[in-house]
Amino acid sequence: MLRTFFSLLALMLGLNTGPALAADMPPDVLARTTTQEVLAILKQDKDIQSGNQSRVYQLVEAKILPNFDFNRMTQLAVGKHWPRATAKQKQELVTEFRNLLVRTYSSSLTAFTNQTVEFKPLAMKPDETDVTVRSEIRQPGGQPIPIDYSMYKTAFGWKVYDVAIDGVSLVTNYRASFSSTIRQNGIDGLIKTLAAQSERGTSKPAPRPGL
Repeated sequence: MLRTFFSLLALMLGLNTGPALAADMPPDVLARTTTQEVLAILKQDKDIQSGNQSRVYQLVEAKILPNFDFNRMTQLAVGKHWPRATAKQKQELVTEFRNLLVRTYSSSLTAFTNQTVEFKPLAMKPDETDVTVRSEIRQPGGQPIPIDYSMYKTAFGWKVYDVAIDGVSLVTNYRASFSSTIRQNGIDGLIKTLAAQSERGTSKPAPRPGL
């Protein structure tokens, strides 16, 4: 389930449509458009289909990550411990969290095969700057999986700062794990843990019932 989680994130966030165009797009249109384009890439790119990690890393770095606000995601995931971190520690936390997600997404992207994505209508007021874009992943022989994207408007367009799969928040899930590590080993201990997990190419958020 965790592998599917990250592959679905990678799918939705998969293609940067260009700074000028993305900045003008409503969040639901941006999500739907990028999803359609990434599906096309996954079906056509033989290197990705064959598991070429170098090609996958390039795709993640160039096309997926621009849609995240890693500073905000990291701050939310670290939670109450964030103000205690020094400026240097904060930068290291953001860097290591980003690296961890890059490797996790890269290893999961090739797992996405026959699923389809349906986006729900978004009722958004003209002056809203923080919305939830709701979608549903449909997979052959399985129940639909709801995926909700928390997005906020920046000077560079809409950015994702949290994702919930089947009602479970990515940020909240990591926050429990991060808090436990900080209590035991301090903020530097969390930085080292993230770096080690990134090297292994796997992540270990707090366990969730049913996984």
